[in-house]
Amino acid sequence: MTIPSPRDTAPRVLVVDDEAPLARLVASYLEREGFAVEVTGDGQDAIERARSWRPGVIVLDLGLPNVDGVEVCRTVRTFSDCYVIMLTARVEEVDKIVGLSVGADDYLTKPFSPRELVARVRAMLRRPRQDPDGSHQPGVRFGPLTVDVVGRDVTLDGEAVELTRTEFDVLAALAARPHVAFSRRQLIEAVWGPGWVGDEHLVDVHVAHLRRKLGDDASAPRFIRTVRGVGYRMGPGK
Repeated sequence: MTIPSPRDTAPRVLVVDDEAPLARLVASYLEREGFAVEVTGDGQDAIERARSWRPGVIVLDLGLPNVDGVEVCRTVRTFSDCYVIMLTARVEEVDKIVGLSVGADDYLTKPFSPRELVARVRAMLRRPRQDPDGSHQPGVRFGPLTVDVVGRDVTLDGEAVELTRTEFDVLAALAARPHVAFSRRQLIEAVWGPGWVGDEHLVDVHVAHLRRKLGDDASAPRFIRTVRGVGYRMGPGK
């Protein structure tokens, strides 16, 4: 009987950055924390490794040459629901939104602390994939929208809605307590974990993507409502 090596059983992280010294530094921090790590600076190679090696998390630079991070993320999302942390050297909000719009779960702006990156990777891999206390029942309905938390399925008018892991987790957190207003911080803790540190407006971007996929107009919402001064809630208006 073949005994699996620690690398075979360790959580897998693919680091994709054409700045070789930075990629090696990030990889060394991750490896010291017990992760199995592969590194590449090429977008096309990253896609191939994501398909064959099947990492749990991809740390992905937005500004790759040739096939850039946006295209890598868009392609990976066609066959994998692994977590994606986008790295960007630019601080403009549009760069962050573009990365998240193609399916990234989180982002970091360079320069960043490798320890913070490791903490975010750990937080992602600890995120529960279903309701932890079993209190959630499958098939929570909001008119034509059904959220099946156990099966991780969403249907609208009987048609399946394709969501990323993070989009689903945000929707499931809101659906768990209809009519309750969640602050951004509460959603961060429910979805990203209490140890997450960063820009809480990350929640707004994921909610915007959810609304787009659900055909939910923010000015006249059917499902996700903005509660001014607080955050968001599910359910009909008062």
